[in-house]
Amino acid sequence: MSWFESFILGLVQGLTEFLPISSSAHLRLTAAFAGWQDPGAAFTAVTQIGTEAAVLIFFRKDIARIISAWFRSLTDKEWRRDHDAQMGWLVIVGSIPIGVLGLTFKDQIEGPFRDLRLTATTLIALGIVLGVADRMAARDAKGGRHRVRRRRKTLDELSVRDGLLYGCAQALALVPGVSRSGATISGGLFMGYTREAAARYSFLLAIPAVLASGLFELKDIGEGHVSWGPTVFATVLAFGVAYAVIAWFMKFISTRSFMPFVIYRVVLGIVIFVLIGMGVLTPHAGEAVGGG
Repeated sequence: MSWFESFILGLVQGLTEFLPISSSAHLRLTAAFAGWQDPGAAFTAVTQIGTEAAVLIFFRKDIARIISAWFRSLTDKEWRRDHDAQMGWLVIVGSIPIGVLGLTFKDQIEGPFRDLRLTATTLIALGIVLGVADRMAARDAKGGRHRVRRRRKTLDELSVRDGLLYGCAQALALVPGVSRSGATISGGLFMGYTREAAARYSFLLAIPAVLASGLFELKDIGEGHVSWGPTVFATVLAFGVAYAVIAWFMKFISTRSFMPFVIYRVVLGIVIFVLIGMGVLTPHAGEAVGGG
């Protein structure tokens, strides 16, 4: 991997990680369109450490409060009723599904799941799901002449059941094209949470899974065409870009819907299918011989 490739891929990672459009799909597609070799699951996982560092800094006050309360709850029963302490446990519970499925399907994630036809399918399918969930949230917020306005839940009302369901939704992001934030936000909207609450918990829930995945994949960097220097460079770049994207995204969803992302996902998925049908792209464009 050249330094130029790492620059472009780091930029793409930072721009797309927290938007509901799938960063792994965009890394895969960028390489395919440019005629580069697929950066692979290891590169994707490690550069996500950079984007997750942006979450740690942006939500540092929330995270510090949650960690402090969680540790106190281990020895003090009174703290176990504290919302922040419960949030710590809920993040742990919600991280279980993606951890188990990630280890179980590791070979598929690094191989068959990177087929561009599957990526196009998941881009379209999750886009439609997100669109339906967003419309439901909009109807609840507006109400209407024949519909009572429904109050949406905040994170203060997050239960163990909902935390686990959030985790199951996040696990879908193991397939490129699904989008970690897209899946968890959709799940949150369907469970009746506000857009802001769904997005915030999506970012917090991703922390253990992303950091664990990135650290686990560190051993594979340096093998094949992906070397340490460009990977570190891409990770640092992704961090800076992702921080700006988080700040923008949290403001955007406070007043706007997810429909622009829905339309983008569906159109991109259709374009991929068309290009594959025309022979411009192959389903396994850029993949190294033997997978990876």
